[in-house]
Amino acid sequence: MTALTTPAAPASAPVAATPRRPRVLIAPVTVTPSKPLTPSHLKGLLWADVMYRATGQVADTALRYSHTAYHPTEQTLGFWEFLDRAVGDADFGAMDEEGIGALYVRFRQEGRRAPAAALRPYADAVEHQGWTHPAALRVLELWQRHYARLGMHDPGLTAHQPPGLTLHDALDLLAADGLCLDQRPMGGPVYLDLTAQGLPLRQIVTADGRPNYLACALRDLLPLAARHDEIVLLYDPDLDADYQLLQRVLQARGPAVHRVPVGRVPVDGRIRSAREGGWQGLHAGALLDALLPGHDRAAVALGARLYFLASLGPGQRESFRAELLVQQVRRARRILDADEAAGAPAAELIGRHRRGHAYVDAYRLTSGLLGRRPTRLPPNTLREVFL
Repeated sequence: MTALTTPAAPASAPVAATPRRPRVLIAPVTVTPSKPLTPSHLKGLLWADVMYRATGQVADTALRYSHTAYHPTEQTLGFWEFLDRAVGDADFGAMDEEGIGALYVRFRQEGRRAPAAALRPYADAVEHQGWTHPAALRVLELWQRHYARLGMHDPGLTAHQPPGLTLHDALDLLAADGLCLDQRPMGGPVYLDLTAQGLPLRQIVTADGRPNYLACALRDLLPLAARHDEIVLLYDPDLDADYQLLQRVLQARGPAVHRVPVGRVPVDGRIRSAREGGWQGLHAGALLDALLPGHDRAAVALGARLYFLASLGPGQRESFRAELLVQQVRRARRILDADEAAGAPAAELIGRHRRGHAYVDAYRLTSGLLGRRPTRLPPNTLREVFL
């Protein structure tokens, strides 16, 4: 008798593995919470917001925007020391941005550099207690309202988000890579040293222990670099030299690092620093208060992006013009009213604006909504990216 055997099951076709989505980290330069958000600030923040949300349609995307990481800079701690010394126990919770901003202008005009010993208690409170000065908290709370009205992603404005490395550990890591010239044992400063790559020495810690913005960025971004395939640095063109250095250091940890400078917005033909003031009636709160009574929130949110990204572009030649902002808000309402379905999948339409990298070019995408043959995103994708 022939033994009965169970026939072998036919071999199944191999299942194709789903390609892993690239991991992208978007890291914009932070705005110190000491004054109102000027048109220049709005442009940079909206640029980062569109890039983050659009790239999230085609990649695993993170936005790193931590005020905690940059509180230890002398600019921030010096302002807090000035407030406690010159203003005392004021009720900052009752102040608006213009009031706190006026105090910041006074601080910059004073021109006094607080001694390191006076700033050390503030730095210790930031590092070890997660403390933020009440004036800064008040400004951040007001900014949260502006973010909500503009439909912007809140990256944790008031959250405690410490960097992944202490300053000591970050300097040790740089030294291990041969990128640090540390003169502290001789009572000197610390330099970021990329001279072997043809870049100049850059002081990042003073002789009395004060880190600058670049040192804080290294503390924050170095431990994140290896977890991502791409890092996108958005910054003011005036900081280009520092961001070239930051790009080289982060690239050594593995990811591709892209620098995207976003130009400031002149007012009456002049680019002014917020430390000079002159933002009355032109800051985010004032602009939104003027726009929202006559226009709905969605039109204002989209119109602001059309103006600050598509109209002004990445450069900094065009002065701020309130009438053009209103014009784009009206145009945004017409785009939203059209409510047309796209002819291709949203990921494909958005992916056309990547230009060979994983992140989405925010300027090209936003400009694509305008023109004779505008990009038509599905209504839900339009809301997810721009509103």
